[in-house]
Amino acid sequence: MKITDSKLPGVKIIEPSVFGDHRGWFMETHNYNKLKEEGIDINFIQDNQSYSAEKGTLRGLHYQLEPKAQAKLIRCTKGAIFDVAVDIRKGSPTYGKWFGLELSAENKKQLLVPRGFAHGFITITEDVEVQYKVDNDYAPNSEGGIIWNDTTIGIEWPTNIEPILSDKDKVALTIEKAENNFVYEE
Repeated sequence: MKITDSKLPGVKIIEPSVFGDHRGWFMETHNYNKLKEEGIDINFIQDNQSYSAEKGTLRGLHYQLEPKAQAKLIRCTKGAIFDVAVDIRKGSPTYGKWFGLELSAENKKQLLVPRGFAHGFITITEDVEVQYKVDNDYAPNSEGGIIWNDTTIGIEWPTNIEPILSDKDKVALTIEKAENNFVYEE
């Protein structure tokens, strides 16, 4: 398992070791003890999966407020996505900065998004399945969201087509107006 830091502190790229032969391949997608050895001590309690039929489906930018915040470990098991994390911790030197990475069934990369970051992705192929682990229960009353095209953040989404959005994501607020109780701690 290879773990690489991104340009945002705490956001990490995880590349599982893949072992293949004439039958196919095997990989370990999550190993608590190996992650803990690398300083990642997160107890994931739930696995989620989403399916998007059309290219250009955009989900995000989502988060849950404290005390129901969630760290996420995201991977794409069918098709491909451009996955994004945005630092929303007030007082952080990287507040409002984003990091994006292509995750696909082919490259098998995963993105670790810690608490205090908004998360979203856009499908860059049709028929996409995304699986992710979270470390806290879903709490509808703690949902937060930021509009996908907030010019203050300036995410460079890899498509020129108009994204397919949920009704909730269409009316999300900017980073400056969205409810947010995350505070940066060194």
